[in-house]
Amino acid sequence: MPLQPHHIEIIGYCAAFLTTVAFLPQAIQSWRTKDLSGISLGMYSLFTAGVGMWLIYGLIIEKWPLILANALTFALALSILYLKLRHTSR
Repeated sequence: MPLQPHHIEIIGYCAAFLTTVAFLPQAIQSWRTKDLSGISLGMYSLFTAGVGMWLIYGLIIEKWPLILANALTFALALSILYLKLRHTSR
């Protein structure tokens, strides 16, 4: 029996919620400690760019699970990337 469209949307929202919430501990720890020595600048730059592109993709295809999750993850990733750049140059 194939999945109904609303079940597919629920799966999308659950996946979006879990992957975004999973990101919070790293963001909170980074903000609190300002210790980003274990984070690769290259990897995090690519990751942030990728999340930004997923956000653009979600906007283009108008899928709210992609838009919401990637907007929040992009903001969190960008803040960590900013901290990494700020504290690496010191």
